[in-house]
Amino acid sequence: MTGSSRSVHWGLAAKLFTTLVLLGAIAVLITGVLGYFHARDALEKAIFDQLTAARQTKTRQVEDYFRTIDAELRLLANSKMVVDATREFRIAADKLDRDGTSPELRDKVGAWYADDFLPAIARVQGNEPALADYLPVDAASYYLQYHYIVANPNPKERRKLIDDPGDGSDYSKLHAIYHPLMRAAAATVGFFDLMMADPKSGRLIYTVEKEVDFATSLQVGPYRSTSVAAAVARCAVPLDRSTVCLEDFAPYAPSRGAPTAFMAAPVVDRGVTIGVLIAQLSNEEIDNVVTGGRRWRQEGFGETGEAYLVGPDHLVRSGPRAFYENRENYFAELKAVGAPEEEIAAIRSYGTPVLHQRVDTKATQAALAGVEGMGEIVGYRGVPTLASWGPLAIPGVNWALVAKIDSAEAFAPIYQLRRDLLVVGGLVLLVMAATAAWLSRALLGPLRELTAGVKRFAAGDYGTSVPVRSQDEIGQLCSAFNGMVEDLHQKNVVIENKNRENELLLLNVLPAPIANRLRGGEEGIADGFAEVTVAFADLVGFTALTSDMPPGEVVTLLNKLFTRFDAAALDLGIEKIKTVGDAYMAVCGLPEPVANHAERMVRMAIRMVHIAREHGIEHNTSMKLRVGVNTGPVVAGVIGTSKYIYDLWGDTVNLASRMESGGIPDTIQVTRPVYEKLKDQFAFEPRGAIEVKGKGKVEAWLLRL
Repeated sequence: MTGSSRSVHWGLAAKLFTTLVLLGAIAVLITGVLGYFHARDALEKAIFDQLTAARQTKTRQVEDYFRTIDAELRLLANSKMVVDATREFRIAADKLDRDGTSPELRDKVGAWYADDFLPAIARVQGNEPALADYLPVDAASYYLQYHYIVANPNPKERRKLIDDPGDGSDYSKLHAIYHPLMRAAAATVGFFDLMMADPKSGRLIYTVEKEVDFATSLQVGPYRSTSVAAAVARCAVPLDRSTVCLEDFAPYAPSRGAPTAFMAAPVVDRGVTIGVLIAQLSNEEIDNVVTGGRRWRQEGFGETGEAYLVGPDHLVRSGPRAFYENRENYFAELKAVGAPEEEIAAIRSYGTPVLHQRVDTKATQAALAGVEGMGEIVGYRGVPTLASWGPLAIPGVNWALVAKIDSAEAFAPIYQLRRDLLVVGGLVLLVMAATAAWLSRALLGPLRELTAGVKRFAAGDYGTSVPVRSQDEIGQLCSAFNGMVEDLHQKNVVIENKNRENELLLLNVLPAPIANRLRGGEEGIADGFAEVTVAFADLVGFTALTSDMPPGEVVTLLNKLFTRFDAAALDLGIEKIKTVGDAYMAVCGLPEPVANHAERMVRMAIRMVHIAREHGIEHNTSMKLRVGVNTGPVVAGVIGTSKYIYDLWGDTVNLASRMESGGIPDTIQVTRPVYEKLKDQFAFEPRGAIEVKGKGKVEAWLLRL
């Protein structure tokens, strides 16, 4: 006996201990998991908000930059100084062309191209182009390039400082007047170069920087396919003074292949376009705006965050952060993600990833398609990143801007939180285990007394009682046990009331005649009916309609709809059989026969279609009903012993179901028996023979509403 008691004691203690520890572990686990995911979601939202704000700021800065230079270029193009300079430079250049040049001067220019320009281009491009491809094509070009480039005493970067080469030509006299003004204007506005083109001859009649494109033709020769030629061609046609033509960045040979964009505006004199003023834009200005002067940490991008521009060719228009901070690691990452060797070699050769590094990610694809968004993607470095992307509104170019940060850095606080939660959770479980051990021992005494009392009650001692030693839950349990016998009578009364409620519920489940037969003790209720009319109704597209609705709203929506169907059925003397999901089945002509069962059922179907439409309008959605109706013999009976179901069987039921599933929304499809009975009362239209599963071809008629 002692051994038995000890066995029960330790068994109960072990169970209580295990239960308490398990509940504690579940609570700690749920709390930790929910806290972790909530914190992760909150941090992710904050990061996306920050990235989006940074992207929008950078977007505005780039757009403002182009709006500013657009306005300044138009202002310069419409100024009297530029109009006069363009007209006079054209005349002077044409005069030089007519005067011709000496063979000695041409040889000196050709020698400079061979010794100076072509080797520099070859070092960048990797191959030396043909000399004839780059030599000037007319006398004015030879003359001006000799005096302002070849014989210029200043180094290449300072050629623009020469105002008058002292050759005594009309062009140089004009240059001495206008060049200091144009040079100051370009420096003030921030243009890399400011040029004038003659739209008639296609010649660049003036440039500030005096690069190798000065005085050359944009219609023939090596520069006819450049962006500057395209900008001049576009702006040479319109007469509108406000026209500005922007060409995207592209490698430009006179600038040693550097990424260069051009913005042009027509110079109009008395209604005639006499020239085109061109601003050469360096990529450095755009790069400085997008990278924030390469102050990523100060702008809140952390260790791996950045913003970058991408063009429609998926080539970058601003340098990635890694290129500036750790160039060797940058090239190693490009190689790791499978970048072509030609791409890496071009970046090394030109000294910039702009127009050479390809970034084709989900973010750039969406942004270039004009779609703003944010999400976690695989970045161009092949690692998961959080990114915000969107297009830029700059006329003439299709650019996208992406702001991103590596997911590992973004979620670093969450990873630390996860480690902290594991440590704290482990400590809490240890404390809970110690507490559970103490509680399991402290609660065993009162439970033994309660167990003995239960055994006496089970043996028939209905007057038994147990001592109540505390006011806690176990004390309350003992009090409840002591009052159990006294409550038996009251519980019996409650049971009798429940039985009456169950009888009422039975009448709601089964037709009254069937319920009466069932209460009378009849079993195996099954009846055959020679002719009834069966209808099936189903909501079209209900699953898709409610896919985003909470379950409670779906049930409420269906309940209200079917309640209105039930009211219509009661009004017409129709028996609802069942509902399955969003399908509704009813029959007319049983269990009590009805002469006009087909007419009643069709009128019920009409009401159901109208009710569905009204219900949809009331709930701001579109509800369309398909209804199938058939007349014929059925077998009806009760199925089940614990949950009764009154159901129908037979080909009549199956064909009615096929009429519904093969029907047309907002119509009632009926079989020939129904049509023959009601063709003089309703305007049916023949549908012809339709394919019915298991039946082959069956004639059908539609009642459209």
